[in-house]
Amino acid sequence: MPFSAKAQTASPLVSGDYIGTLGSLHLRLHLKSDASGGLDGTIDSPDQGANGIACTDFKRKDEALSFSVPSVHGTWRGTISVDGKVLTGTWDQGNPMPLVFTSDTFVPAEKPSSVDGTWLGNLQAGGASLRIQVRVKSDRSGKEYCSLDSLDQHATGLDCSAVTFSGDDFTFDIPVVKGHYAGKLSPDGNVLAGTWSQNNNVRPLTLARQKEEIAAKPIPPPAFDAAMAPVQAPDLKSVLDRDLAAALKSGELAPGTGAGVAIAIVDHGVRQVFYYGAAKEDSIYEIGSITKTFTGLILSQMVEQNKVKLEDPVRELLPTGTVGKPAGAEITLLDLATQHSGLPRMPDNFAPTNQSNPYADYHAANMYAFLAKHGVEKPEKTAFVYSNYGFGLLGQALSVRAGRSYPELLKDEVLEPLGMHDTTVALSPEQQARFLPGHTGDHAPAHAWDLDAFAGAGAIRSTASDMLIYLEANLHPGGVKPANGSAAAKTISRAITQDHELRGEAMGPQKVALAWLYDPSSGNYWHNGATGGFSSYAFFNPQRDYAAVVLLNTGIGSQGSFADRIGEHVSERLVGNPAISLGDY
Repeated sequence: MPFSAKAQTASPLVSGDYIGTLGSLHLRLHLKSDASGGLDGTIDSPDQGANGIACTDFKRKDEALSFSVPSVHGTWRGTISVDGKVLTGTWDQGNPMPLVFTSDTFVPAEKPSSVDGTWLGNLQAGGASLRIQVRVKSDRSGKEYCSLDSLDQHATGLDCSAVTFSGDDFTFDIPVVKGHYAGKLSPDGNVLAGTWSQNNNVRPLTLARQKEEIAAKPIPPPAFDAAMAPVQAPDLKSVLDRDLAAALKSGELAPGTGAGVAIAIVDHGVRQVFYYGAAKEDSIYEIGSITKTFTGLILSQMVEQNKVKLEDPVRELLPTGTVGKPAGAEITLLDLATQHSGLPRMPDNFAPTNQSNPYADYHAANMYAFLAKHGVEKPEKTAFVYSNYGFGLLGQALSVRAGRSYPELLKDEVLEPLGMHDTTVALSPEQQARFLPGHTGDHAPAHAWDLDAFAGAGAIRSTASDMLIYLEANLHPGGVKPANGSAAAKTISRAITQDHELRGEAMGPQKVALAWLYDPSSGNYWHNGATGGFSSYAFFNPQRDYAAVVLLNTGIGSQGSFADRIGEHVSERLVGNPAISLGDY
């Protein structure tokens, strides 16, 4: 969503596409000058699948330039070279790092190839029709390049690789989504008839030549409901009944969507649980990546029990010979738990045979094979990079050290000491009957997710009431009354306290503990989660003595996570701030 901000015109000229590297992340900066001398800009982080992020607040004086990226709480400040080809400066997202952008030196072919241009088609996926736009260009050497936009998913500028045009055959890969296109150019040069392959699913995709590009429709900024006096727990339901009325009538929770949300809150010891839509009092949900906070607590438990140390290299917990010892510093358990390992979000050998249940066939052997190839050397400088693989590896490593499966370890170290009897990885027949059917972001039925090696990253299912037990323990670790007399029960209070210690930088001004993210502006510890058919959001605030969790049986849609929005809304209502609207989603 480009944002125009005016800057003083000054030489040298700055306009066009620039590329840069921040640690292990590849970035693309797109700058445009307007008629009045102002600058517009967006930035892409293709390694994280984030494209078209708005840059704002451009300031320029002579060769000095600065701008902000509000969505990630980052700023860039630096200088422009005499020819405008190099931008040398510093990126600050809570941890200043050098970041140099150099002009993209692509020189177009004097005569475009017969496949060059803009192409548009519709891809049928998950019950939705997605507009796919592909831009193709060739350079003076005849090499082809392209980029892809999934317009309805607000994903733009996805880089192609392995672009080949031979005879009438045109193929390319999109590495960030592990997709492949293969098409054949029609005799008149105006149609590419082909297929799109992704995660072993092959779908027809015909692309037609376009005279002009279609600009991706920006996601409108959220509206906010007016501030009101801080809402107390007993009064929150009446407020939510009003604030969710539009969503219940014709929005995300409307009849026919199959959606049901459970919202649980504890405020100064007063507990409330609310249910809307298809949800029932004892409905069970997938909590997705909130599982990572449980894995972080398992780690803290094992540290308290002297079974591991935070500084232990993960290599030492894995089966002998899994991965070689690196020459330099190596990835530790703490690096994994704080998302500072330098490991990618997902491994390159993740190739599900069933996209509707994508993690089911990724086992420990697959995880070890990727690690053996990637290695465990820690980069000299590691920024916060969210890694599902990293947390899956952490859960697997702790299981190996304990000699128990992840579900067994979870039960022994966290669930039984806290008395959480409706939280699990594998559902019993009785729990299966209460498992709410999941839905995709566009409300089509979604398959449940079964995670094996990735269990520590997102395998847990739970109820709102059980999650409230977990959040109450996080609010008051010293007040936890262990539900049994096990060794794990004796260390659980200390482990939770240790779990909250802030240990590194996260996104913008936020910090990270063991999995939990911390927002200094609100005092909230928080984490969210999503699977193919569910989404969730949890937070607790020790200073203000409240916590809440939102569980929704709908995955993330084109406008983001509705569960996140509800969670943020509840947090804002509790302190009396303007609350992000739930009616315009």
